[in-house]
Amino acid sequence: MISLDLNFNILTRDLSHYLENQVKVGLFGSGVGLSLVLGFSAAYTCYYLISVAKKPQLISGGKKFYHFLREQCPVVSETYYPTFWCWESRIQTLLRPFVTAKPGVIYRNELIKAADGGQISLDWFDNDDSLSHPDPATRPTVLLLPGLTGTSRESYILHMVQQSRDLGYRCVVFNNRGVSGETLLTPRTYCAANTEDLETVLEHIQRAYEAAPLMAAGVSMGGMMLANYLGRKGRETCLKGVVVFSAGWDVFECTASLEKPLDRFLFNSYLTSCLQASVHRHRPVLEKCYDIDHVMKARTIREFDERFTSIMFGYPTNDDYYRDASPVHRLKSVQVPMLCLNAADDVFSPSHAIPVEAVKQNPNLAMLITHHGGHIGFLEGLWPRQSTYMDRVFKQFAKAVIEQSNQLKDLS
Repeated sequence: MISLDLNFNILTRDLSHYLENQVKVGLFGSGVGLSLVLGFSAAYTCYYLISVAKKPQLISGGKKFYHFLREQCPVVSETYYPTFWCWESRIQTLLRPFVTAKPGVIYRNELIKAADGGQISLDWFDNDDSLSHPDPATRPTVLLLPGLTGTSRESYILHMVQQSRDLGYRCVVFNNRGVSGETLLTPRTYCAANTEDLETVLEHIQRAYEAAPLMAAGVSMGGMMLANYLGRKGRETCLKGVVVFSAGWDVFECTASLEKPLDRFLFNSYLTSCLQASVHRHRPVLEKCYDIDHVMKARTIREFDERFTSIMFGYPTNDDYYRDASPVHRLKSVQVPMLCLNAADDVFSPSHAIPVEAVKQNPNLAMLITHHGGHIGFLEGLWPRQSTYMDRVFKQFAKAVIEQSNQLKDLS
């Protein structure tokens, strides 16, 4: 018994001495630990620099627009360095709303009437302190269109307002019906295919500031709506230029991608619930025309559109709606300069559905494709609070369109 106790005490003493020394040294103080950390860091850095950080691909249907972008928007030729700790598509998409700052913006809200008796909410940032454009009558205006369930309070919208403020421009955000707190007066909301409300907004802006140059930026579904509008109107528009971010070009491909198990869990179900929440808020006016109980049982965006959106806008089938909502079919008719930014890893707009060939056929179009960036992500820098790659593209293109518009008059 004495021998056993003695052996146990010796073992305990030796073990305590070993652990004490190891804790003092620590992982980074030990030769093996430090080598492992340095080796992993070097391997990760090499992988990041070789496979992650890449120059974007710029495609245009005409040499004039291509060279204009390279000269006036240097960001299109620069290597995009995604935030090294969250460059993966889904992580970029999920984290962007939480890590990017929300600049303080005070809007002036305006409600305008639509032809059907409904109302549209516009949030203006007048930028009356603009030094470069002190005259409100001629101060350039940028129209901003948020995504599917977005409003003027989305971080990506606030960032574009901030960039416009720095340039001395005025901004106005077009909130889709029923999403920004206003009362829904008629049983109608919105969709990517219908551009009537957008046309009403543009006419209103043009009447208010006839002498001010006007351009627009659309994000996700807002970009789809803009592209569809330009495809329908051709040259009959007051817009000097358009920039589109993370648009879904083929709705069939977009919905199919979002119905894959992981993406359905991460994105599809959540967006469907957001759409249903908006319907529920306006149930008293909508239930007069639609089976809201059936709509509230939808589990995917496709089911929601089958039970609500396609019916609201009079399509025989949901496939008819998706076909009409897909901007890819109207790109050939766009007649004003339009720059489109998509990430090749965007699960909302899969790379095989990015309309590269259609862009090549129209001198008014340019497509900028980054290797990474996710959906409305484009995070860059160690801690991407203040600015994203998308913000830089917006600022440089907006300035180029407004201040160098004479170079964009004839791109053919």
